[in-house]
Amino acid sequence: MEKTKENVFGDGKKQKAGRVVEKPTNPMVTPLLNDLYQFTMAYAYWKAGKQSERSVFDLYFRKNPFGGEYTIFAGLEECIKFLANFTLTDQEIDFVRHSLPCCEEAFCDYLRGLDCSDIEVYAISEGSVVFPKVPLLRIEGPVAVVQLLETPFLNLINYASLVATNAARHRFVAGKSKLLLEFGARRAQGPDGAISASKYCYLGGFDATSNVAAGRLFGIPLRGTHSHAFVSSFMSLDEIVDKALRSSDGKTTCEDFVSLVQTCLSKIQSSALSGIFSETNKSELAAFTSYALAFPSAFLALVDTYDVMKSGIPNFCAVALALNELGYKAVGIRLDSGDLAYLSTEARKFFCGVERELNVSDFGKMIITASNDLNEETVDALNKQGHEVDAFGIGTNLVTCYSQAALGCVFKLVEINKQPRIKLSEDVTKVSIPCKKRTYRLFGKEGYPLVDIMTGENEPPPKVGERLLCRHPFNESKRAYVVPQRVEELLKCYWRGNAGEAREELEPLKEIRSRCIKQLENMRPDHMRRLNPTPYKVSVSAELYDFIHNLWLNEAPVGELH
Repeated sequence: MEKTKENVFGDGKKQKAGRVVEKPTNPMVTPLLNDLYQFTMAYAYWKAGKQSERSVFDLYFRKNPFGGEYTIFAGLEECIKFLANFTLTDQEIDFVRHSLPCCEEAFCDYLRGLDCSDIEVYAISEGSVVFPKVPLLRIEGPVAVVQLLETPFLNLINYASLVATNAARHRFVAGKSKLLLEFGARRAQGPDGAISASKYCYLGGFDATSNVAAGRLFGIPLRGTHSHAFVSSFMSLDEIVDKALRSSDGKTTCEDFVSLVQTCLSKIQSSALSGIFSETNKSELAAFTSYALAFPSAFLALVDTYDVMKSGIPNFCAVALALNELGYKAVGIRLDSGDLAYLSTEARKFFCGVERELNVSDFGKMIITASNDLNEETVDALNKQGHEVDAFGIGTNLVTCYSQAALGCVFKLVEINKQPRIKLSEDVTKVSIPCKKRTYRLFGKEGYPLVDIMTGENEPPPKVGERLLCRHPFNESKRAYVVPQRVEELLKCYWRGNAGEAREELEPLKEIRSRCIKQLENMRPDHMRRLNPTPYKVSVSAELYDFIHNLWLNEAPVGELH
């Protein structure tokens, strides 16, 4: 966000045209977070006197991840922070000088004066649902400077968009009513992977994270209880020294909460529920009791350290009943192993049995959280089996994007000195769409997006109610007429260095998250389904189609047969 706020990694901020833009979240995001060839090209541009030529680059991707037909765009805010604070220190310039095969001192002077005051960035709003070939960002400016933005921008957007999409897919499979908790910090690829994953999983529809640093940085709700180690660290109830617990209204104090727990366990053993278990593990009971004394209003226990149904559930219920007598309401349990569908169902039956047999209101509504290497497929399988899980804690497969390593965004020159440029390939999916473009999303009668269309910069925009021919960029037989009921232009100006205020504001993370959720809900169901989703249509105008193919013919060399 563009406001004064402490940054955990450093409190430096840069003033641009009267507005403060924080430094990137990760202090390693500097102009040196770059491929060497960006600096060799910058030197070669400078040597040829081309460094200030006005260029236009598109940043886009070629294929949706995870076998799906949509992607969530994320990482824009960090790109703008990078632009606002773009400068090379003397030490960084000295390192570049010694890293290049040859380097004149005058080039170092040129680097000292570089900033992004002559850069313009047009982007789709962060958190939007996006599709292949459509520019996520259009970057305009001096070619040498824009080249130095390529690697950092790709780094900041590729993983952010990939993990946000992964989170959105997990949300779709879990359904709107379930709580989704991101538990991936310990398995993420390093500290930045953990911080970024927490931020962008929240953006993609998760409800909370276990990552305390991310909670502080981004205001993401935190969730977490205890591990198996906490449970197994206790040996008996005799270890609990301070046994007193004040009631929730503060009017009375139970001097021996441990005895109250034991009494409640005896009630359960004397009820019709006793057939499920006999003697529970007393060290587990001690751990639960101790944890409840520490957090009486937020008691949630991990119940699978020894045996879920024969020990964990009865022990949890005993402590929950004791808390209930003092006016507290336990939160629920977490299952981290075993047959989650069966155990969650049996646990729910036990809770409902306690409510019925011991006349405890709402006891059957305890929250059941499941974890244990969950992913999109296992959550889908649980849904098909039938379960009673209310919340899913997902880590490794979520934050590492285990089923797809990278999104594959690219950064291609489409215009220089107002001359269109095209990148050709025998693989048609790698042919770029030239020139500076405008992009629109066209909506149908039912309110769903129908197609994204790219036009030339100076073409008239599509109009509501007017018939428009939409063409596949490269396949001449794929075309369709559309009469849009609503038209939305996608690219907005988020950075205009010299103009300062004439640009979009960076939004709070919660607003970006809301956009993501709202747009996903507004997608046609067949685009969203896990198996054989319908591809979303991305097109160009008839005029741009002709322009692309004429330029293609002009640029492609003509072969000769002998």
